[in-house]
Amino acid sequence: MEHKKVSFEVKSVSDTGTFEGYGSVYDVVDQGDDIVAKGAFTESLQGLAQKGRMPALLWQHDATQPIGVYTKMIEDENGLYVEGQLALKTQKGAEAYELMKMGAISGLSIGFMTKKDSFDNKSGIRTIDKGDLWEVSVVTFPMNDQARIDAVKSIDDITDFKSAERYLRDSCGLSRSASVAFVSRVNGLKQSDSGVDKEAKQIEEALLARFLTIKA
Repeated sequence: MEHKKVSFEVKSVSDTGTFEGYGSVYDVVDQGDDIVAKGAFTESLQGLAQKGRMPALLWQHDATQPIGVYTKMIEDENGLYVEGQLALKTQKGAEAYELMKMGAISGLSIGFMTKKDSFDNKSGIRTIDKGDLWEVSVVTFPMNDQARIDAVKSIDDITDFKSAERYLRDSCGLSRSASVAFVSRVNGLKQSDSGVDKEAKQIEEALLARFLTIKA
C-alpha cells in the first residue's frame, strides 16, 4: 500500500471534534512527483459505500491507532472532500484534536493501492488515474507543502472582543472589516444600553444556529 501525502485544508473543527475539508486536491504535483487525477477514487468510494463502509481515519498511518471515523467522503470538482468525527473520549483522538487545534499537527496523508497510473518520461511525473483508497491519516510531515490544516478554531478561544473578531473572520467566513464592524456594534450596544444582555444572548444564539447550519 502506498502512502501519498496530498493537499489538505480543514475548513473548520468544532468543539465536538467534527471537521471538514479536502483530503486531496486534483492536479497538484507532490514532492514524490506524483499527481492524483480527477476521479481517481470514485470507484473505490462507490465500492465501499455499497458495503456500508468508509476509509479509515488513522493516526500517522498506524492501523492500530484509529482516531475517529469519516462520516462523509466524496469527490467533487476540487478534490477529495471529507467530513470526520474525532473520537474525543479516546486518548489518541483527544490528543489529535488538541494538537490540530493548536497547529502542532497540520498534515493529511492518504493510504491506497494503485490500480492504474501513467508516467510522463519528459517531466518525470506519474499520474495516479485510479486507486483503491484504504485510509486517510492525520500526519506530522506532509509530502505536499499545501497539505496543511489551515484553521482550527474553537468558540472557547473567545475571551474578549478582539478574539471574537478573529473568530468571526476565521471561522465564520466574514471579512476583516465586517468582523470589526460587528464587534464594534455589539460593544457599542453594551456600553449604551444596560439592558442589552438579553439581546446580546439572542445574537449569540443566532450566530451559533447559523454556524451549525453552515456545518450541516
